[in-house]
Amino acid sequence: MKQRLEPLPERDADASFKALARTLASLSRPQDVAAFLEDLCTPAEIEAMVDRWRVVPLLLEGVPYREIHERTQVSVTTIGRVARTLERGAGGYAIAARQLPSSRQKASH
Repeated sequence: MKQRLEPLPERDADASFKALARTLASLSRPQDVAAFLEDLCTPAEIEAMVDRWRVVPLLLEGVPYREIHERTQVSVTTIGRVARTLERGAGGYAIAARQLPSSRQKASH
């Protein structure tokens, strides 16, 4: 991860992070979000985010790490990190996962 010689003051970093979050939330069409992410992120950053997101539904379904790895080719280390974040993170994965069509269908049954 990029390290600044002198980090931004925490208040400035937090304000910038929240501004980025507001910008993402303001984009209502998936193709607009995709274009923004392609401009904002490197291909490696996008690949890392896609890998993390691909394993979230599988973890929520209780699929074992090794099977997730076999299905997705995402490293077991990354799968473990995502699992820990699902358990102890800010709750963003769970919020986003509830928006998935398959999650809504399961919740209604």
